[in-house]
Amino acid sequence: MVDRRQVMSFRVRAQQLDRVEGTLADTAVLDLGVQDTGPDGARWALALRGVDASALPDDEVVLLWTVRGAPHLYRRADVGRVAAAVEPFTDADAGKRIYDAAKPLKAAGIGIVAALDEVAGRMRAIVAEPTVKGDVSARLAALLPEPYLRFCRPCQATHLFEMPFRLAAVRAGLELTPGTSPPVLRRIPGFRRAADPGDRFDLVRAYLRLLGPATPKHVADYLDAPVKDVRARWPQDVVEVPVDGETRWLLAEDETATATAGGTVTRLLGPYDLFLQAKDRATLVPDPARAKELWPVLGRPGAVLVDGDLVGTWRPRKSGAKLTVAVQPWQKLPDSRRRAVVEQAERLAAHRSAALAGVEFAD
Repeated sequence: MVDRRQVMSFRVRAQQLDRVEGTLADTAVLDLGVQDTGPDGARWALALRGVDASALPDDEVVLLWTVRGAPHLYRRADVGRVAAAVEPFTDADAGKRIYDAAKPLKAAGIGIVAALDEVAGRMRAIVAEPTVKGDVSARLAALLPEPYLRFCRPCQATHLFEMPFRLAAVRAGLELTPGTSPPVLRRIPGFRRAADPGDRFDLVRAYLRLLGPATPKHVADYLDAPVKDVRARWPQDVVEVPVDGETRWLLAEDETATATAGGTVTRLLGPYDLFLQAKDRATLVPDPARAKELWPVLGRPGAVLVDGDLVGTWRPRKSGAKLTVAVQPWQKLPDSRRRAVVEQAERLAAHRSAALAGVEFAD
């Protein structure tokens, strides 16, 4: 039997949140991808894992639209295997991943994977040089037939459906230019999709390694894939792990790691940090009211991680060159832990090239 505390501690260690120093090469979360959403996105997530993220060389990292259509950072050397890993498992899987865009394609008798390949081919031809997303979309709308398109009321224009656009970009060998808004797409130099991602980049295995113990549904929800397709690719080298009365699975090589006690570490996790992306939210935050606070429909806060547990939320307020961090604790924090939170806020301010104006505790 594994309890919640052991699950949380396992993930802290697996994701190297207890690490002081590290490199891109030995940072485990880059195997699954580090979501780059908001100012405290991928680079802050890497900094929390001991990587010097102040100036990541462009020839060592690559930003791609991958899982759930979100931008994720990877090692550039891995891009071919990443492209293979994020391929839809089946046509049904591809249909689920593109949401409402699948319906008109199916009605027209167009296979979803074939549709993604069609979009990718067109995108590749359009993006011969760095091109802003809106221009790529407009040119695609002029080239592709009606089943690929939708009318956008806010823009009063016809566009390609958003998810096929995003998921086709990697198939087209296109990356996102970091720091551009709106996004600028460009060709990945020397791009070649690998025939097989290998175990390290297999998304099911990577989820179990970094966010286990888990069920097929947890993994499917993370990928926006059908549970049936995840079950069909479930690893053989797993062990059953009961967690709070639920049967879950863990890679056999990690079985003993759940018995190791967690360390004393305090971190200000970004809103989309991988630690918060696990799909067993009731394990992360058992209190439904607290869970609603951490994962609202709009405007997610960050989470305060103390000694392997989530103990509150935080939000940044930047004014000019000054940063204030507002903390909403869920429990009384001893002075030592408050000082640790302030230290992490100072670290965040330095990461943002700002001066810390203060940390405001709501209690």
